[in-house]
Amino acid sequence: MSTRETSALEEPRIESRDQLVAPMQRGEKPIGQWRIGTEHEKLVYKTDDHRAPSYAEDGGIRDILMAMRQFGWKPVEEAGPDGTVNVIAMSGSDGTISLEPAGQLELSGAAVETLHQTCAETGRHLTQVKSVGEDLDVGFLGLGMWPDKTREDLPIMPKQRYSIMKRHMPTVGNLGLDMMLRTCTIQVNLDYSSEADMAKKFRTGLALQPLATALFANSPFTEGKPNGLLSYRSHIWSDTDPHRTGMLPFVFDDGFGYESYVDYMLDVPMYFVFRDGVYIDAAGQSFRDFLNGELPALPGELPLQSDWWDHLSTAFPEVRLKSFLEMRGADGGPWNRICALPALWVGLLYDQGALDAAWDLVKDWSMEERETLRNAVPAQALDAAIPGGGILRDLAQDVLDIAHAGLAARGRLNSMGDNETGFLNPLRQIVDSGKVPAQDLLEKFHGEWNGDISRIYEESF
Repeated sequence: MSTRETSALEEPRIESRDQLVAPMQRGEKPIGQWRIGTEHEKLVYKTDDHRAPSYAEDGGIRDILMAMRQFGWKPVEEAGPDGTVNVIAMSGSDGTISLEPAGQLELSGAAVETLHQTCAETGRHLTQVKSVGEDLDVGFLGLGMWPDKTREDLPIMPKQRYSIMKRHMPTVGNLGLDMMLRTCTIQVNLDYSSEADMAKKFRTGLALQPLATALFANSPFTEGKPNGLLSYRSHIWSDTDPHRTGMLPFVFDDGFGYESYVDYMLDVPMYFVFRDGVYIDAAGQSFRDFLNGELPALPGELPLQSDWWDHLSTAFPEVRLKSFLEMRGADGGPWNRICALPALWVGLLYDQGALDAAWDLVKDWSMEERETLRNAVPAQALDAAIPGGGILRDLAQDVLDIAHAGLAARGRLNSMGDNETGFLNPLRQIVDSGKVPAQDLLEKFHGEWNGDISRIYEESF
């Protein structure tokens, strides 16, 4: 979700449906202006005892953020209801560093042209946070979920929206608080040229999102023990909030486009409205009522354009549409897999031949088959059965070949003359071995770690 600094009451009010479709239409860009925006989260821990640091303690999350000033990052502040001003993010040329609910640190990277640039950005960021970590005695873990922490072990960051979400989540699902407090992800944001291009990318990305979940599965532990799954993070989304998660069957309907997504979002319950620096609790209320001036939280008011933009960021399907498409299915991981996630999706979606070939692989699947695959992947990963016979590992080989061809066709070279295909190598290694990252961790847990989950903190981020 985006970090807000101010509300602008001088904005036009939303008075027509055209204004709801406009953000998606404005996202249309010619191919030459397509960009890549990579986001990745990491778990933060104190090196002496592996606990999650609080916001305000010495060497805690606030100090980590403020220490990033030495690298040119600038604080973004938010005032709480009691008037206390907190630093909740840092902005810079490489994007925004922000806080997730329990202090997970996220880089929302800048929109760049090539994978070489996004991977260099990631490298700079990790070098910087590791330097800060050495000074403040904190470390970072690239995993999909805290391997050993209970909900009660984790602090809550002082961002207003999180208190609203924390109250609402238990009323709509059993695992929403785990999503907020215990998980980390990697995602990539990508452009489209037209409504038809958006629809084809959305469908292809949604159908193949279980493959990304499998390849990046990296959350096999809960509270110090194996949880029986390979991507528990993915499983958590199945019991978070059915109104704002899932595989979105309507995306595969004939005629799917911006209007269809607007209808979906109007049926997604609200979380909040942002006014004068304050997040007003509107959890469970209807944006349709808001359009009619009948929102209980703000009776008589019509929404601002920014209210709709905020609302678009509060749905959490496997692929999300705003003025770009977000691929959201992957667990958090180390540096090389952060670069591999955008490589997979750029290779599949940013070349027309690759996009056509990828869609051909999955276009005949039924919705029931897509749902079955998505539900099987958290436990089975690459061993999950795919429609038509075989397992996901078989499909992965074909998909990586298509992504490789798509990246080669882009022809984006670095200073050494290398194209972008090398960023797929970590995924090739996973498919060739047949073992996803979670399975490697489980082997260590049952082997050299002798059941000692604390050994996971020795893993390199």
